[in-house]
Amino acid sequence: MRTTEGTLPLERLLGKASASTIEKHLGLSTVAELLNYFPRRYLNRGELTPISGLPFDEEVTLIARVLSVSSRRMRQRKGSITDVMITDDTAGGAGSLKISFFNGWRAEKELRPGVRAMFSGKVGFFNRSLTLTNPDYVLLDHDGSDEQIALAPIPVYPATAKLPSWKIGNAVSALLDAVDLGELSDPLPAEIVRRERFGALDDSYRMIHRPADPGQWKLAQARFRYQEALVLQTALARRRAQTMAQYAVARPGRPDGLLTAFDAELPFTLTAGQLTVGAEISRELAAQGGPGQSGPEQSGPGHGPMHRLLQGEVGSGKTLVALRAMLQVIDSGGQAALLAPTEVLAAQHYQSIRRTLGPLAEGGMLGGYEGGTQVALLTGTMNTAAKKQALLAAASGEAGIVIGTHALLSDQVQFFDLGLIVVDEQHRFGVEQRDALRLKAAQPPHLLVMTATPIPRTVAMTVFGDLETSVLRELPAGRAPISSHVVGLAENPGWAQRIWQRSREEIDAGHQVYVVCSRIGEAEGVEAPSGDEPLLLDQGQAEAGQDPRELSSVVEVLDQLRREPLLAGCRIEALHGKLDPAEKASIMRDFAEGEIQLLVSTTVIEVGVDVPNATLMVILDADRFGISQLHQLRGRVGRGGLPGTALLVTELEPEHPSRRRLDAVAATTDGFALSQEDLKLRREGDILGASQSGGRSTLRLLRVVEHEEIIERARADASAIVLRDPELREHPELAAAIDISLNPEKEAFLERG
Repeated sequence: MRTTEGTLPLERLLGKASASTIEKHLGLSTVAELLNYFPRRYLNRGELTPISGLPFDEEVTLIARVLSVSSRRMRQRKGSITDVMITDDTAGGAGSLKISFFNGWRAEKELRPGVRAMFSGKVGFFNRSLTLTNPDYVLLDHDGSDEQIALAPIPVYPATAKLPSWKIGNAVSALLDAVDLGELSDPLPAEIVRRERFGALDDSYRMIHRPADPGQWKLAQARFRYQEALVLQTALARRRAQTMAQYAVARPGRPDGLLTAFDAELPFTLTAGQLTVGAEISRELAAQGGPGQSGPEQSGPGHGPMHRLLQGEVGSGKTLVALRAMLQVIDSGGQAALLAPTEVLAAQHYQSIRRTLGPLAEGGMLGGYEGGTQVALLTGTMNTAAKKQALLAAASGEAGIVIGTHALLSDQVQFFDLGLIVVDEQHRFGVEQRDALRLKAAQPPHLLVMTATPIPRTVAMTVFGDLETSVLRELPAGRAPISSHVVGLAENPGWAQRIWQRSREEIDAGHQVYVVCSRIGEAEGVEAPSGDEPLLLDQGQAEAGQDPRELSSVVEVLDQLRREPLLAGCRIEALHGKLDPAEKASIMRDFAEGEIQLLVSTTVIEVGVDVPNATLMVILDADRFGISQLHQLRGRVGRGGLPGTALLVTELEPEHPSRRRLDAVAATTDGFALSQEDLKLRREGDILGASQSGGRSTLRLLRVVEHEEIIERARADASAIVLRDPELREHPELAAAIDISLNPEKEAFLERG
């Protein structure tokens, strides 16, 4: 597509009102964005969508026949509710659904028995049944005006509650009539179009938005799916090439350095995985420069700075692997920075690394190791004197390891020789933050990205395509198994009391307990992002079919447990992100030292918190958390050789669709198996981090699990293109497509590396 046409504002072609509505509800503002907003599926006039297979908590569009309609007055407020029973006429009545409208006078008048209509809305759950509340609808049988819809497949677009599918379709149709599709430039190279036997670009746009038959949209989808994969993989290949072209200072370490001394004092044996990954990282740190570059230690062609993703199970020893890499860099005269997302995690890393290094972290101090280093901590809420001391230690080079939060990105922070950046839980940081730290190095630093959320190979290949990937699967010796159980209060209300009895049993055995809530207090929202945050509804909405539930909060649970007779005599404290930093540090210290028996917390303890004596975790309203988050949380117990237990507490009925997530987590502790299940249950956009960019998921037709072969083929094509044409000067259409599809905001997920 010509850049000038692709970036044309929709207002120029659709008018101000329509363009404003589309931008408000879909976040689309240009011609290219709307043309590439493809239907998610297609319906035929004779096709009645199986109601029995409707996905919970998703926007859907279906065609159905009205069975009955009735109205009733609301009990708690003025107005009425109109209930409409619809069917897709499948055998046994399995395809029936009740939908409800507030003050639905129009629905009561138009949706008479026998009428067929297309309905669009979000699937809810009420009284153990799926339902739609206040769906948009369009009649299909009331006159002859719908015959045009009936003749061809009906595109169903990803919709919102305020902008249903058919309104989006009308806007796209108007755009197709206003744009000269024959003038659009094709981002796919001609040789790929011929090899794959794809249709022309203009025909493909018509066939995907206005198909005459199912065969047309399938052909068009194949073309745009490959185009999407090629654009994404070319962007990644270009980044790989740019990284490899940089000069990297070699950090080979030395035989008699800190790393050697550290390994000699380790009280345990490294796992085979830690040894293998450690060797990979060591080789890359020691490699010389970039292709065609020269530097003070350049002795021949090498490669650019290390860009490696280190992923593994919770507790698999990633931090130890990272620490050994930091020591190798320090032995080479450089420094390492460890960037953590929260002050709690930064402080935990600081204490843990200092404790692990012992005298090696007391360089220049009385009793310290001769030739040792120092470890500095820098956070935004430190007092002036402590902050000044940390800044001086980083700038002078006295601190070989500098650990911090976003405070490390401040202009005040300078390093003597920053050679390695370690980013923990990288998905919590944005593009600018990562780059701000990298710019503090005189030469491009090596980069190690750590994540405790296991990622399927296909996701890693798509998202972290410019990073080499290392995986730690085995757990170190001494890590006890964790058993997880779903505690369903709907079917067993008596278990509510048994939870606290079980907690007391652990405490009496000398152990400690976490209790996790999704909210801080009465007026507070969910502290950590969740893909399915609760929506508290009024009585009328509840009567109409949606279930408002009061979620447990830290403040309320703390008060409840302090008054709980079963826990009498126990010290119970709370921890959440809005506490004063000094108070947070004090509480975590007391919990780590065993002075607090039960800690009520938000997900602030999700990563990095290491209290070996904690053996039980109670997660209240567990259905409000995603699979990876539940897996992360339960990894906080069973860390000291003692068996760990996680109780996933929910008030949902056993047949509720959201219970599937809890059952999956309880069934296995294999994070990689859970990541595959997570990918099935969630959109790729959630996993790719679309929320990072403030925009929609970048993927439209591509599905990383289903289309692995396409991704691999596109990756090979992209690598060949960038090898021959690194700047894409011979492929301006492809370069323009990258600029349009992956603009700086939407490119955030690519910048994780």
